[in-house]
Order: sequence, then structure tokens, then C-alpha cells
Amino acid sequence: MSDMRDDIASVLLSAEEIQARTAELGAQISRDFDGREPLFVGVLKGCFVFMADLMRSVTIPCSVDFMAVSSYGNQTTTTGAVKINKDLNQDIEGRDIILVEDILDSGVTLHYLKDYLSVPPASP
Repeated sequence: MSDMRDDIASVLLSAEEIQARTAELGAQISRDFDGREPLFVGVLKGCFVFMADLMRSVTIPCSVDFMAVSSYGNQTTTTGAVKINKDLNQDIEGRDIILVEDILDSGVTLHYLKDYLSVPPASP
């Protein structure tokens, strides 16, 4: 079995750079949503490690929930149809939502989730 590192031509960001930027994002979110209690919605399964790291840097009260969606089915290219495999457990009406996704390639899933989760925001 070959080591996957053999397939990497170059490293764009070091682990330390990713950790530092993740901490910066957590601090920025904490400033931007100070006085509010946003709901972080993680899109499974790819988000969970990054989201855990991000949440360690968020210093304001917040809630976390997860969704599992698919636009690929058993294919390697998107079908264009998004299927919700696991929906949210919490009511989102009036909530500020921060969507945490792992990879954005076609944008189909993100666009669908933006529309699906669109409800009047808790604050302007």
C-alpha cells in the first residue's frame, strides 16, 4: 500500500498556517456575532474535524447541529439533485446560521443549502 503523501506535488499551506487561520476565523466570528447566539450547521461528514477546530476558537455562546447531504449519489460528478440524508434537529427560525462545509466544487450543494436554510435572520 502506497503512502498518500507520495501523490502530493506541493503543500500550499502548512498545518501551522491552517491552525492559525482557523483560530483567526473563530476570533472574527466571535467579534461579528458578539451578543448573538449563532447556530453552526456542519455538513457531514467532511466538516467535522475543521468544525471541531473552529469551535475551539469561538468564544461566544453558540449552538451546533449537523446535516448530511449528497449531490453525487454513487457517481464522481454531481447529479445536480441534492438529497438530504440527515436534517437538522433544531428549529432555525430567527437564528443566525453559519454553514460549515468541507469542499466547494460545483456549488450545487451550497446553493441548495443556502436556499433551504433561508429564513428571516435573527438580526440585520
